[in-house]
Amino acid sequence: MNLKYILIAVIQFTSVTAFAQQNPQVKVVNGTLEGKTEASGIRSFKGIPFAKPPVGDLRWKEPQPAENWVGVRKADHFGFNAMQKKIFGDMNFRSAGMSEDCLYLNVWTTAKTSAEKLPVLVYFYGGGFVAGDGSEARYDGESMAKKGIVTLTVNYRLGVFGFLSHPELTKESPNHASGNYGLLDQHAALKWVQQNIAAFGGDPKRVTIAGESAGSIAVFAQMASPLSKNLIAGAIGESGAMIKPTFGAITLAEGEKNGTAFAEKANAASLSALRAMSAADVLDAASKPGAFSTVATIDGYFLPKFPAAIFAAGEQAHVPLLAGWNSTEVSYQSLMGGDAPTLENYQKKIKQLYAGQADEVLKLYPAANQQEVVTAATALASDRFIVYSTWKWLDLQSKTGGKPVYRYVFSKFKPPVTAKFADTTPGLAGGISKKTATTAPAPIAAAVGAPHAFEIEYAMGNLTTNPVYDWKPEDYQISATMLQYFANFVKTGNPNGAGLPLWPAITGSNVSLMNIDVKTRPEKEQNRARYLFLDQVYNK
Repeated sequence: MNLKYILIAVIQFTSVTAFAQQNPQVKVVNGTLEGKTEASGIRSFKGIPFAKPPVGDLRWKEPQPAENWVGVRKADHFGFNAMQKKIFGDMNFRSAGMSEDCLYLNVWTTAKTSAEKLPVLVYFYGGGFVAGDGSEARYDGESMAKKGIVTLTVNYRLGVFGFLSHPELTKESPNHASGNYGLLDQHAALKWVQQNIAAFGGDPKRVTIAGESAGSIAVFAQMASPLSKNLIAGAIGESGAMIKPTFGAITLAEGEKNGTAFAEKANAASLSALRAMSAADVLDAASKPGAFSTVATIDGYFLPKFPAAIFAAGEQAHVPLLAGWNSTEVSYQSLMGGDAPTLENYQKKIKQLYAGQADEVLKLYPAANQQEVVTAATALASDRFIVYSTWKWLDLQSKTGGKPVYRYVFSKFKPPVTAKFADTTPGLAGGISKKTATTAPAPIAAAVGAPHAFEIEYAMGNLTTNPVYDWKPEDYQISATMLQYFANFVKTGNPNGAGLPLWPAITGSNVSLMNIDVKTRPEKEQNRARYLFLDQVYNK
């Protein structure tokens, strides 16, 4: 063979080898992972186990360290999503399916070496702690990674699998605690990040945690927990904190009582009988009306006392916080039920709910006609659902956290749906469902603001992953602004940067917020009297 053909052969071999090596590999504590280079150039690693599968005797136990593997583990697809029922119309998973074996996380990064030490974002999904998954396209980390941030989504146990408390569980626990397994899963993921994120080019000293709804509540809980508070450098919360009436925690004794009642309803006379049930049977038993209530416990371990008290005492993570809510978290129907939004019905409902305080409530949430009833009832319903708890979190952190606090309200109305989804109707949590002959008419003035969960795609730069809505140029501009605010905060603890409206921190008498909308702008707080009133109601 002459030199010419030898050179050609070498070039061909080199090209094939280079192509084969395009899939990135990293070495973590448990072994070698092989991810994928996306079309954008972002390197992704999906379905990484951060704990042993919580099955068999590990059902309802603290997550245990993941086992080592031999050789190269493919990390080019999402792992299993946690056990759950289909509840919310806005959830679409890209997972490998549903399984009790669900403790996986996903990483997106631009880094090619561990020397880059990029800031890190760990995102917890929402879904009321009963639904959701890290594979949802709206949480995809690629857009955030393009901003120079190593981005993760994390799975955690849900519902009865994540929050069952029981006397036998407390007895067998080395920490004399039970419940909170979903929150402990998140904590385990944060410990995994500390051990492994440098391999992906991340800096373990610059980890910001974030989440929406249940994910936001989880961020609050991780800040409060003595186990996690020193593992994070910043926090972002989108609608929700573990403060009454939003997913308020209960005592361990109450949790154990609830768990015992569930076991009886499931015809399981012991913990071993509960563990002997199939995951599907446990889920079905817990999903029956009144069978199980998903709630965190003051277990003396993950949560030594009520988290609001931890914040009030200044014992939480002292890190910068960026948090807020949407302008129309829920509709007036959440307050009025099936009653028409007339002035008479509204006043009647307020008197039922607040008895001797009705006059004060009607002054704080005034209405003189039907349209004003819709507005006032929507505001009160949203405050009762999740706005007050988020406000209280921000208020506490600004007083005792010792670091800057930034508040927002997301106000962008929904754009119209695309023609493909013209036969749908609004559903829970910003979702949709197909219209049927029995579909109720849309609420009066339903589009009075941004509904719960509608900001996620904007904040994470993922509008294109949602084909339901006919996104307009203004939507993409709002998303670019919100994404940049969040990225700046992850990098520096301050959302401000070039080309963005100045976002003032909460300082003393300067109680302001950033209104994120078509015209994003800072505003003075308008409704503090409402929140102070609810503060008295919920803290009697």
